[in-house]
Amino acid sequence: MSDAAQPTAAEVRAAASVLKAAIDRHLEAVERRSGEEGSAVYAAFEELAAAAEAYDEVLYEVHDEVTPFEIPSSDTLPAYTGPDEPGALSVLIRRDYTVAEPHRLLAQAQRIADLDPDAAGGDDAEDREAVGSSLTTAVGVLFGEFEPDEIASRHREFGLSEGDSAVWVAAAEEPAEPGEWLSAPFDQVDPELVICRFDVSASFEEDELEFDAEDDADIDDEDADGERRDGRVADALDDLDDGDDELEPVDTSR
Repeated sequence: MSDAAQPTAAEVRAAASVLKAAIDRHLEAVERRSGEEGSAVYAAFEELAAAAEAYDEVLYEVHDEVTPFEIPSSDTLPAYTGPDEPGALSVLIRRDYTVAEPHRLLAQAQRIADLDPDAAGGDDAEDREAVGSSLTTAVGVLFGEFEPDEIASRHREFGLSEGDSAVWVAAAEEPAEPGEWLSAPFDQVDPELVICRFDVSASFEEDELEFDAEDDADIDDEDADGERRDGRVADALDDLDDGDDELEPVDTSR
């Protein structure tokens, strides 16, 4: 942080006040929680974590002191509190793309519109012409024609470059009524009902590159072909290899 941007003692006190208020709101949310519903508690938890982190930062900048709080990582989920045998599941998917080759995306959307005029608004000539010149129109045609999974597998063909992606699988007691959540499909996700999540990000690859040689040796073993195997898996495979000589041949002539 530059000298011009140094926080003041007043800002430290203001951050402390925000932290105190966040503590009160978190306690109130915990006290009001009924049953397994914990979305309000989770929101208050996130607010408290952010306030604590902000206070810790300005406290250090101004007074060269730190707090005893360990700020949890924001990419973790709270413990699962849903049913052991969920009767329904909700799968939430986010995939990010960069429009790497706009001309390719426009050309693909125009091809779709030429084959199926309804995909571009029917017989309206202006709508069909917009497909080949407007990226927003072309994107609408493309995603209206293909399923998200197909776009993910063919993204280069459509001029797109993959970014981060995430899949959350959440439990539900009962399936939702048809059309019940369509007006706001992502607003009522309770993190405590998320059974599992799967994330893909280029940042994970960068984190792996930061391991030094000693850490890498502790985590991975390298087999004879140069392929990396998790140390525990490698040990198990080696045990199997050691026992190969004890296996009796099987008579397959029958």
